[in-house]
Amino acid sequence: MLLLVLGAVFSVAAPALADGAQLGGDLHVAQSLGDRELTVVIRRAAEVPGPVHVDVVTHAGTPPGELTLTARAAGARTSTTKVVLGATPGFHSGVVHVDRPGPWELAVDEASIPFVVPAIVPSPWENATYGGFIAAGVFLFAALVLAVLGMPGLALVPTGGVVASVAVAVTAALLAPSIPPVPAPGTQLDPTYESVLDPYQRTSIVDFSRPPVNLVPRMDGSDLVLDLTDGSSGRPVDDLLVHDNAFIHLVVVSPAGNLRHLHPVRTGPGEYRARLSGAEQGTHALAAEIARRGGGVQLLRSSIDVTGGAPAPSADGKADVAMDIREAGRPSTITARFGESDLQPWLGMLGHMIVVGPVTDSPVKAPIWAHVHSMIPPVPGMPGQPDESVAAYGPDVPFTYSFPLPGRYLVWIQVERDYSIVTVPKVVDVPAAKGVATK
Repeated sequence: MLLLVLGAVFSVAAPALADGAQLGGDLHVAQSLGDRELTVVIRRAAEVPGPVHVDVVTHAGTPPGELTLTARAAGARTSTTKVVLGATPGFHSGVVHVDRPGPWELAVDEASIPFVVPAIVPSPWENATYGGFIAAGVFLFAALVLAVLGMPGLALVPTGGVVASVAVAVTAALLAPSIPPVPAPGTQLDPTYESVLDPYQRTSIVDFSRPPVNLVPRMDGSDLVLDLTDGSSGRPVDDLLVHDNAFIHLVVVSPAGNLRHLHPVRTGPGEYRARLSGAEQGTHALAAEIARRGGGVQLLRSSIDVTGGAPAPSADGKADVAMDIREAGRPSTITARFGESDLQPWLGMLGHMIVVGPVTDSPVKAPIWAHVHSMIPPVPGMPGQPDESVAAYGPDVPFTYSFPLPGRYLVWIQVERDYSIVTVPKVVDVPAAKGVATK
């Protein structure tokens, strides 16, 4: 009977094991590193000490060469390896080693990517479940021994211990799925060596209402540098989370209306940079989408004056785009058809749509900026998040968006095919709602 109870309870208690594994997934981070557009994939650390496998995904147009990967942490031994990027886009692998759980940093040449190596930490209710059943086994053995020795009266004491232990274990197991998991270090908690080893300690809880971020852009040669500071203290902001596979999704729109969708690399606390080589002269509009630990997702707007040359011709992708544009304030649908079911996930999504408008004379003055996603449809037999090696999606890439104001919008649809980012620009005219006067 006890074995039946054990099997039934453990089948219910299984979700509690996830508490110690939330940090165990692969980390995908897009990086606009110099003239290279990369995706760095830090694979889950299976054991500590042990290896961490790193994949560097290159895209079409990425120059070949060599990258230096360095894993480092305070007080830990540094591990370095080289990754050779070939002329053919795709996956290029390297291995670094970690000797302890806690906060780490992977340097990719001059860029640095903070990540957390998790520790396997059982939850208190998991300990109560297993401990209760272990105690019940010990009490049961003691009761049997006393009964065999002809002391049935004394055997009642460990028999009561069996009942109490099983009650504790069953209660903990049944309640475990309804208990909210502890915030994971590196997501809601500030990651420290102590909080990773014991995420249930309350001293590492941060204030979950961190102030907004100030964005100050500047040019350093051909690099656009973003300085991020805390709106309250003025200190550098160094708690960005990987949000949709990037620390920062930076949209740069030139005076001529050309788009750059970049992912600046972290080069220091609160400092991120991306290459703007060949940018045309004039004022470029900027929008940076970030997610801050304890502060939620924020969209930061700014502009930058660039001294350069003539507008470079944009390499526009081809797709059949069907648009059902409703009046302002009502959901519109835009569907791009790319011909074959060979699209790859990019930034964790099937497709991206950048919306800027209404535009009259300059994108800088456009009041509306939006980043819309087309989600990856579920595929039977393919659980979890597929990476860029899976080319099995499309051909239709649908978007739904409610344009809030009437007027003319600049729209760009982006997908990945053959490790190349395909950008399809469109101009969308949104009518005003009936009975609403326009200025």
